[in-house]
Amino acid sequence: MSFSSLPGLLSSSSHPLQPYGWDADWEAEFAPFAEQGLLPGRVVRVDRGLCDVVTPAGTVRADTEFVVPRDPMKVVCTGDWVAVDPEGGDPRYVRTLLPRRTAFVRSTSSKRSEGQILAANVDHAIVAVPLTGDLDLGRIERFLALAWESGAQPLVVLTKADLVPDAVTLSYLVQDVETAAPGVPVLSVSATTGAGIDVLAAVAAGGTSVLLGQSGAGKSTLANALLGEDVMDVRATRDVDGKGRHTTTTRNLLVLPGGGVLIDTPGLRGVGLWDAETGVGQVFAEIEELAGQCRFQDCAHVAEPGCAVLAAVESGELPERRLDSYRKLMRENQWIVAKTDARLRTELRRDWKRKGAEGKAAMEAKRGRWA
Repeated sequence: MSFSSLPGLLSSSSHPLQPYGWDADWEAEFAPFAEQGLLPGRVVRVDRGLCDVVTPAGTVRADTEFVVPRDPMKVVCTGDWVAVDPEGGDPRYVRTLLPRRTAFVRSTSSKRSEGQILAANVDHAIVAVPLTGDLDLGRIERFLALAWESGAQPLVVLTKADLVPDAVTLSYLVQDVETAAPGVPVLSVSATTGAGIDVLAAVAAGGTSVLLGQSGAGKSTLANALLGEDVMDVRATRDVDGKGRHTTTTRNLLVLPGGGVLIDTPGLRGVGLWDAETGVGQVFAEIEELAGQCRFQDCAHVAEPGCAVLAAVESGELPERRLDSYRKLMRENQWIVAKTDARLRTELRRDWKRKGAEGKAAMEAKRGRWA
């Protein structure tokens, strides 16, 4: 079936791509390519230079040779909207990517200072956290910083709630996570009992959701619960350390029966920040607000007089763990940005030397007083 044989579909409310998120804005973005006879489509999977693209004519296998930029941030990703060749070409090619509305990006584990896009055009970033071990609040804050930076609305989902011994303990765990996720909904769910799945499905029905979390977080089980069938492979979590194997090895875009689409991702061992200063600021909104009350504009919240942040820690208003986590993520983000920005790198080194000299002088002054 060719694009020309689908009259009126692009402006129809019953467009075959509507379940995948097609709307009037995407129609307008695609208009110039429609005039060229190309097909609109959404990437549902990428695999070694090829991708599966769902189009009005069905799902096609397309080559990405013509959209392989030097910038890794612009490579084709699950969730992208693209223009592909109409029927007849062999192989068929992705000819262009439509501008992304949002993108979930982390830094790669390589030494080349590159970002890696995990999902594109996402409305909700669902961070799955298992309740089978100690809560790693720092990891949750890290995920949320990237989620806010992506432009998506974050949601923390505490999985395997049926393994928590009682409701009181569960409520305390939810409260602990809420302190690390200001402004973010926190939902406890159980794919085994079905608790909370209806609420999560209602959220996911509102657009495109990406499911994120470490291996063993129960993402594939959660995806199956939302899909209403066993689509994703599930393996048991190791009893010895509570970790699971990577049952999902690629990023897949799936249509949910209750509306919306879900992008499932492999378990993430490393979640490095990538130019996420705004996201970090949103995760630690209370610290950013306190910082505005400090005596000095460039207060580092270490030992400066009149520091509202340190005063809040001392009074118990701000947990010291939160401040430590904030400092860590801000330092990491500065370093990542500096690796790609020579001017900022020079400024950071100058700042570190200045702070080192100030610390040394303070120590010498103390020794002088003690002598």
